[in-house]
Amino acid sequence: MLLNPVFVGQTEPPDVFGSAALVPLRVDRRAILEAVMPSITRRTFIETCAALAAAPQARPAATPDIHFPAAPRDRLAVASYPFRSFMDRPGHPGLKLTDFASMVVDKFGIYNIEPLNSHFPSTEPAYLDELRRAVEQAHSHIVNLPTNVGASVYDPDPARRAKAVAGGRKWVDIAVAVGSPSIRTHIQGARGASPDAGRAAESLKQVAEYGAAKNVMINLENDDLDTEDAFFLAKVVDAVNSPWLRGLPDFGNSMMKGDEDFNYKAMEAMFRRAYNISHVKDSEVDNGKVFRVSMARTFAIAKAAGYRGYFSMEFEGQGEPYEGTRKLLDESLKDL
Repeated sequence: MLLNPVFVGQTEPPDVFGSAALVPLRVDRRAILEAVMPSITRRTFIETCAALAAAPQARPAATPDIHFPAAPRDRLAVASYPFRSFMDRPGHPGLKLTDFASMVVDKFGIYNIEPLNSHFPSTEPAYLDELRRAVEQAHSHIVNLPTNVGASVYDPDPARRAKAVAGGRKWVDIAVAVGSPSIRTHIQGARGASPDAGRAAESLKQVAEYGAAKNVMINLENDDLDTEDAFFLAKVVDAVNSPWLRGLPDFGNSMMKGDEDFNYKAMEAMFRRAYNISHVKDSEVDNGKVFRVSMARTFAIAKAAGYRGYFSMEFEGQGEPYEGTRKLLDESLKDL
């Protein structure tokens, strides 16, 4: 992140004469200027101005440039979503988000986290600074922020789409404040409207442009089978055609359609468009029915796509999340 330089100047000249009375003097200003400044011709002045105008100016990066770790364990992260029943919230004291990074380090030996936006008790600058400092003190990193933006990016109502864009921009700014390289924008449905790739692309292009200016990536996850179908997301990402808008492959969500072939084709489509974040799980449970996926096969798809980003554990199986997350981490290390 580029910071604006701060120029510190003297507000008053030093009292080099102490308390002595000052005597008005006749000053030859031209003589003084000629004595202290090098001579400059009109041609030199014009050439200097032209050179300054041609000098490169600070601009947003053309493409994301995250330096990913190579060691398998360093590529793993833990999401806060599986621990939602343990997280602190009004009327339910629990694990504070500011303590989540240190918990993940202590229990799992992992130094990357993915905090869900609904686990933020505040988005005020003071709290965001507190969270960032807590993560840094744990020697950890935030690798992505999953967010909801409050409206649908494909809503037929332009005012509702504008609200979604504003929500995305808000979380880009929060990502900057807490040191996250990206956000995941959830695509929610619009009443009476089917998913529309054209309108979604128009909205998300604006969010991606804003993210690019702040060096924050925008990710789309194959989460909801209707509004975030993997192949619908692929159309949107391709339509926007920006390196700042990418896919976030979730290992198990597309399997909930009940079609194994569909799930792995969805993974291939998503990983071809992924850059920095994906969600690892070995199963999903829906109304008591368990949908299982092959982690080894999905990791192989990621490798074939040349994916070098992070794998965030998002346990959704049967049992409690601490042991479930540990098993996902162990299996991930084997498959990586």
